[in-house]
Amino acid sequence: MSILKKLLSYILLKKDTEFPDNKYLKAMHRINKISIFVFIFALVIIYFKVFR
Repeated sequence: MSILKKLLSYILLKKDTEFPDNKYLKAMHRINKISIFVFIFALVIIYFKVFR
């Protein structure tokens, strides 16, 4: 259950105070969020193509 909470807090843009901020970490998080949204978008498209 804690993994789900961490994933939701990550997607919902909540700040994690466990690690210090730096520009490389911020860039990595932006790229990861973009890839998660693209993956979810692709799953939705595949769902509609299969069940339509």
